[in-house]
Amino acid sequence: MRHRVLQHGRLLPAVESRLAAQYDLHPLWQEADPQAFLKAHGGEFVGLATTARFGADAALIAAMPSLKIISSFGVGLDAIDLNAARERGIAVGYTPDVLNDCVADTAFALVLDVARRISASDRFVRRGDWLKGQFPLATRVSGKRLGILGMGRIGRVIARRASGFDMEVRYHNRRPLADVDHGYASTLEELAAWCDFLVIASAGGAETRGLVSREILDALGPEGFLVNISRGTVVDETALVEALQNHRIAGAGLDVFENEPQVPEALMALDNVVLLPHLASNTHETRAAMGQRVEDNLAAFFAGRPLLSPAL
Repeated sequence: MRHRVLQHGRLLPAVESRLAAQYDLHPLWQEADPQAFLKAHGGEFVGLATTARFGADAALIAAMPSLKIISSFGVGLDAIDLNAARERGIAVGYTPDVLNDCVADTAFALVLDVARRISASDRFVRRGDWLKGQFPLATRVSGKRLGILGMGRIGRVIARRASGFDMEVRYHNRRPLADVDHGYASTLEELAAWCDFLVIASAGGAETRGLVSREILDALGPEGFLVNISRGTVVDETALVEALQNHRIAGAGLDVFENEPQVPEALMALDNVVLLPHLASNTHETRAAMGQRVEDNLAAFFAGRPLLSPAL
């Protein structure tokens, strides 16, 4: 008898097909009334395949009394109620490491874009403004100071990318890391005041909500740039809009927003911000590897082996 697994949110078609071949898979997103379905059938499922966007809140976990394993597509865990899973002894797998390179690449693409104004200059050409005069000067990236909020797996790869641009790197975590040679800033405000580019690579969730505040943006200053490839909730978005509008910071490169996919009209009206639709890990290679990790975590659990990448 095949293990019954609930699918919460869409996955890559190839991943969905392989999961359906391996398990008794049911897509919750096809149900017109998910709550009614869970009330009637939630106890039948021992596995949950989900994504960082949809996660598994306490209500969903409670509606699945036989649940033993959650396998999530993504590295964000803020949408999964880890406490509820921990209390029930539910294993939780996710997909770190396999997306580090592509997310770091996107972070650096945003650094280059917002500083050298690549997207803005593209719009300049398309509008025909080049016929009227030269595009304004931009900001050099090489040799500048890069601050990283969150020197985890992705932060470390971003720091390696920076070495190719002869940048000095410092970071801020809750505590300094013994295996990191870069300078440590004891506060985020200290880091923001020091750097030319502040890249956010921290986790999301309640602990980091609004961490990049009006005060941090003011410390970054009118020649500093903000790049966020983490979670939109880490930044006070209202304060960021005001800082960009009033040129209290030089610019921002954003892959994430507070209420995705809703992006404030005020941000879209500005020319000193680059806006991406949360695509940092969105390459064929990385998404295939993430999907494989979702499958591998499930397979390992049902075979009685440790998960390849456990969150719990």
